[in-house]
Amino acid sequence: MVARGSRLNSELDDNIAAYKHYLQAERGMAVNTVLAYGRDLQRFARWVADGGLADFYKPTIRELMCYLAFLREEELDPATVARHLVALKMFYRYLKLEERAEQAAVELLSSPTLWERIPQVLSPENVEKLLAAPEPGERFYLRDRALLETLYATGSRASEVVGLKLIDLHLQSAFCKCLGKGNKQRVIPLGKPAIAALKEYLTEQRPRLVRANPEAPWVFVSRGGRVLTREMLWILVKKYVRRAGLNAKVSPHTLRHSFATHLLAGGADLRTVQELLGHANIRTTQHYTHVDRARLKEIHRKFHPRG
Repeated sequence: MVARGSRLNSELDDNIAAYKHYLQAERGMAVNTVLAYGRDLQRFARWVADGGLADFYKPTIRELMCYLAFLREEELDPATVARHLVALKMFYRYLKLEERAEQAAVELLSSPTLWERIPQVLSPENVEKLLAAPEPGERFYLRDRALLETLYATGSRASEVVGLKLIDLHLQSAFCKCLGKGNKQRVIPLGKPAIAALKEYLTEQRPRLVRANPEAPWVFVSRGGRVLTREMLWILVKKYVRRAGLNAKVSPHTLRHSFATHLLAGGADLRTVQELLGHANIRTTQHYTHVDRARLKEIHRKFHPRG
């Protein structure tokens, strides 16, 4: 039994190596992307080697749920867990293509049960607490308030917000342009609170911050007119999360999750939310549709004659 397990572990390593070669040589994927998938699959391989799977060619839904639990125990954030599952799903598609694994394995990885991982979402009330966390009188109050408002108003990724330039802002017309993945640009409306916060920051504080670098193109800058980095944004959000008394796991991406969920809960259609988030595939956006299931159940219970 031990020998069989050792043989399967060796075969899994060989298959992962062949898969990485396939991604680069036949699919033409970037080296960094291939490396990222490889790292995710190596974590899977270590879990299998530690007894997580009896036979990686034929996983059961129970075993895959155990792998999901293992990823959570590793304290990975929801987006990273999702990426691991995507890498695994693509790997099993490759194994099926090579006729090394059964169709059932791929189908198991498409199971809604496996993907019941509600992304952490703030309630509208907690969003308000976070947006109100910067306090008047603080050195960067105007910038930080505008920064948080923009994150939630646009649902943009952290990299998109720190990369936002003055020429991307059209406050009179109430929208901004975001440059997303694959250099795809999209237009996102801005609400009145975000516009008001941005106007005050751009008028009252930003001119002082860019004195040493008046040609700085970015909207959000640090002292000296330097661009804010993603790490600096993360630190700022964490600072205000603590001050607002929210879950320590809340991050800039939590505001993106909240943006999408609140739109859907308010009645926005899936295609619109897909466009606003900049998702290439609507299936990515569909992950948010189950988040508000509790609200739908409550409405059904309250209004249906036999609820």
